[in-house]
Amino acid sequence: MAHIKEIVTAVGALGCALGIGFIMQNSETAAERYGAASDPVQQEREAQSLEAETSFLDVRDIELTSAAFDVTPAKAGVALPDTDRDVTLAAASEIEPPALGQTPQVNTLGCEIFANARPMAAAMVNLTLDAPCLPNERLTVHHNGMIFTQTTSSTGTLDINVPALSETAVFVVAFGNGEGAVAQAVVEDLTDFNRVVLQWKDDAGFQIHALEFGAGYADGGHVWSGKPRDIAAAITGEGGFITMNGDLSAAAPLVAEVYTFPTESIGRDGGVELSVEAEVNPANCGQEIEARSLELVANKGIRTRDLTLSVPDCDAVGSFLVLNNLLTDLKVASN
Repeated sequence: MAHIKEIVTAVGALGCALGIGFIMQNSETAAERYGAASDPVQQEREAQSLEAETSFLDVRDIELTSAAFDVTPAKAGVALPDTDRDVTLAAASEIEPPALGQTPQVNTLGCEIFANARPMAAAMVNLTLDAPCLPNERLTVHHNGMIFTQTTSSTGTLDINVPALSETAVFVVAFGNGEGAVAQAVVEDLTDFNRVVLQWKDDAGFQIHALEFGAGYADGGHVWSGKPRDIAAAITGEGGFITMNGDLSAAAPLVAEVYTFPTESIGRDGGVELSVEAEVNPANCGQEIEARSLELVANKGIRTRDLTLSVPDCDAVGSFLVLNNLLTDLKVASN
């Protein structure tokens, strides 16, 4: 059966003033583009759409308010609050860490809190925490503008791998009661990688999509949370990988999704086309959602932008908002 394919791009204030490509596509299209997914939600979406032909949801069928869509440079010099209860993406910026080399902080229960950071391959850092008097406790990790929440284990420990955003990588771990600790690692290979961060609060439905070296959505060069790869791809120069930082089961979670790509690739010149997509889901439909991007390009520092987006009503659940130019495409040279 033939299906009419219709692609509608929002224009006017949305497209002209901001230069952000914006497409509304439905879940059937997403299944075709993304293929098999690694998590249960994506697998269920694919199972329901396997036999569907590609189609696009006409944006005229959905009430959109383009004036509510805003992308602006982030304000610099805004300090985070002392506790994470008041942390919002709009206020997330650089923090001033306590002096390094100090003795471990002792909380009100008399237990010392230790944090340690150890550099790993692909400019990653292994961050560990020992807080025996704070088991199963929500905490926030701050690093160079990146913010995400985690939860300690039943014994008060934490062991996670975090993408570094600076050579002298300082990590501040803060609990809601004001307790916390600081750890630092020197990441010597950071200049060998480009890194893009997208962070948000709650179940906003955002995703980073990377199309490497001219790949399409059905190709192996399409890297996203459903096909994230691992650090081996970046170490060997094959391509990039995605990590998800944050405990989605925590209360009011802050999440940071990070795409890492080597500055040089083995035997291939070209680039990486980057886009951001937001799935319309029961948690965000009809709401205004926010995100912040941090782009670390070799020898160019960090570029930060804020995004505010009005999501269509709940009759559009399963559809996607596609933002083509929020992130800057990467250029890659062969070595």
